[in-house]
Amino acid sequence: MFFFDRIGVPSIEEMIAKYGSSDEWQRAKTIEWMVKIAQVRKAGRKQLFEGQSRLSFLADGAAAAGGLTYRPILIDCDDETRSKRLTIHRGQPELANKEMMNWARYLRHSARIEGCDILDTSSISLDESVLYVSTRLGG
Repeated sequence: MFFFDRIGVPSIEEMIAKYGSSDEWQRAKTIEWMVKIAQVRKAGRKQLFEGQSRLSFLADGAAAAGGLTYRPILIDCDDETRSKRLTIHRGQPELANKEMMNWARYLRHSARIEGCDILDTSSISLDESVLYVSTRLGG
């Protein structure tokens, strides 16, 4: 399993200095991850890649990796649940803001347009969520 944030997330200033924008940083790092995943996939192993990225960046990464096939699943929840999880469970109330809710709305809209699976975790258990994802991975 690969975790996008494992590489660390630099400050906005660092992203802009090196990549020109935070979007371009995310695009470049998504492509790097997809190339790494393609190498593991050559050995015949399925991989789960956890992270937030634009679907277009996943497509760019798959192309850069030589046509890697992938199946994105948006793990989503309603804004009230997101706020509660960020504030109470993660102890990061500063992230429960309008920007975060707009980002989630953007990802949801993009997933619908692209026909991606969307798993709404607002009212289901962690076990049910894991079962959903593992079923789609074929395991």
